[in-house]
Amino acid sequence: MERQIIKTDGTTVNYSPKAGAYYELEELNQIVGGCIQIISLHDGRIMVINDDGKLLELPYNWEATAIAQEQGAIFGNDFIVGDVLICMEEDIL
Repeated sequence: MERQIIKTDGTTVNYSPKAGAYYELEELNQIVGGCIQIISLHDGRIMVINDDGKLLELPYNWEATAIAQEQGAIFGNDFIVGDVLICMEEDIL
């Protein structure tokens, strides 16, 4: 599966780990702009988001929210903010 960054402006960028086979914590922090939180999607992928994104009032991410809702990872009025990374769990070191 492709590893992608979904930006708040709706653009999607394929993105491979800088260190080779795995994303390291520092790189994940840079992608989401702070501390990370991992959300499991029901198709085997994970979504890496900014753990403090709502407190920091990061911009709403429509595409990531739609994916998380479709995958049953968030419910009701919950939503995703900030840039996110979607990858496989085994992609993270």
